[in-house]
Amino acid sequence: MPRAAASTLRRVIDSLEALLQRAERVLERLEAVLPRPLEAPDWAASAALRYRRRGNARVLEPVRRVAPIRLAQLREIDAQKERLVRNTEQFVAGRGANNVVLTGARGTGKSSLVKAVLNEYAARGLRLIEVDKSDLVDLADLVELVDGRPERFVVFCDDLSFDEGEPGYKALKSVLDGSVAASGDNLLIYATSNRRHLLPEYMLDNLTYKHTDAGEVHPGEVVEEKISLSERFGLWLSFYPFSQDEYLAIVAQWLRNFGVPEGEIAAAQKESLVWALERGSRSGRVAQQFARDWSGRRSG
Repeated sequence: MPRAAASTLRRVIDSLEALLQRAERVLERLEAVLPRPLEAPDWAASAALRYRRRGNARVLEPVRRVAPIRLAQLREIDAQKERLVRNTEQFVAGRGANNVVLTGARGTGKSSLVKAVLNEYAARGLRLIEVDKSDLVDLADLVELVDGRPERFVVFCDDLSFDEGEPGYKALKSVLDGSVAASGDNLLIYATSNRRHLLPEYMLDNLTYKHTDAGEVHPGEVVEEKISLSERFGLWLSFYPFSQDEYLAIVAQWLRNFGVPEGEIAAAQKESLVWALERGSRSGRVAQQFARDWSGRRSG
């Protein structure tokens, strides 16, 4: 080959190599920003997992220390407890079961009840995946990941509520009822909320109601849309503020849980009522906070 032709060929090869190196660097940068596929975790590492975003990665992280709450520790919510346990028992046994929304007053045991049910049925294959409402847009990927596995999965979204136009709202509706690709029979959604219909309700919404000549009242499209999401949950469990006697019973249960002798529990009642008055709430959460403080001072 003539020297000039060889020199030209070498320059072409060098240019191609340089172009390939630049292309590789561009691909590396793209890979750093593109979302990565959701990978399966170590399913045996824990009965509870958290769905998290880490940069462009999406991961299911095993929960190393699962909250040890048990069903027997939850007082004054026996009716709600019985219905959620029955639904979960059916689900674990492979029978028909419903998605569940637990709504009502704050601090009344909604989240604790879900965690206690997990501890009750974990040995029988129940698993819980906690998902923030902002990550519900990826719910379909979670459904696909667990489809066909032998475990029974509860996707748990705590304190769920939506503002107008949030993307997770439609994703949740789709998985609950409306998607052309149905979720497998090994997954349910349990959600807690302080809102009955999961969306904000405004006085202006009342103007959309229609009145017929016969005196009937029909909700307008705005109200129908807000009701439609909660209606897709087959089981609604409502929680109500506790009476004084119920609050004191919960305080006593938590004091026992923190190791306070039975003879000292009655002495704590008056102070527990002051504690609740100062916080403006007789909730189970306030009862637990008081019992933790009382037992801590007692052992000091």
